[in-house]
Amino acid sequence: MAIDLDKMRAKLTALENRGDKRDSAFWRPEDGEQTVRIVPTADGDPFKEYWFHYNLGKNPGFLSPKRNFGTDDPLNDFVRQLFNEGTEGSIKQAKDLMARQRFFAPVIVRGEEEKGVRIWGFGKMAYQELLNLVLNPEYGDITDTETGTDLVIKYGKPPGAQFPQTTITPRRRSSPLCEDTMGGSEKCAEWLENIPEFDGLFTRKTPAEIQGMLDEWLAGEDSAGEDVVKYDNKGTTTSVDSAFKELMNA
Repeated sequence: MAIDLDKMRAKLTALENRGDKRDSAFWRPEDGEQTVRIVPTADGDPFKEYWFHYNLGKNPGFLSPKRNFGTDDPLNDFVRQLFNEGTEGSIKQAKDLMARQRFFAPVIVRGEEEKGVRIWGFGKMAYQELLNLVLNPEYGDITDTETGTDLVIKYGKPPGAQFPQTTITPRRRSSPLCEDTMGGSEKCAEWLENIPEFDGLFTRKTPAEIQGMLDEWLAGEDSAGEDVVKYDNKGTTTSVDSAFKELMNA
């Protein structure tokens, strides 16, 4: 039987669009105020925690095998070695490379409901604020589809601040997730059935792939000048691009 070219074209299109679909699954607040609703998940926990490594040359942030899955992580081992070395330079570099925690929740963005459920990524301070809100008996279950609470997200850089900040304010009144004008319960069911799969949002690298990235970085492929020092696991030094890279514009 001859190869089905139509199927091959469909496979190629799906492959080329995979990255776009993954990117579109995320929501990031813009400067100013926006309103979101955290939607309920089947396991009763809408907040997911992941650990990411950043700053390994020009590589984007990637999941830490050790912190997320308890498996071998060459970069985590290298970070521990740098801390054990105990010099000012090695400790600074260890802090740059060590895994950092990020938190994620599925949300509907008000005014953009046609885009469906997306994933909001945020830092520890916002996470603590959300947990305190969830545990506040005055609000009950903020994710409830009938009596939950929308959240006003204010995002921006205050005067004099180095980084943007996020403030979260719950609406004073509860509201349905889906008003009748939006499609009511049927639309709600559609949204909840199409929450992006968290496990498919981030690429999981093997220990061998991470070791290769680390070896390339240590070999000076991403050098940024002799005035910046990089420590390798043999006690020698080379150059490194030390600019901090954030996966989700933390």
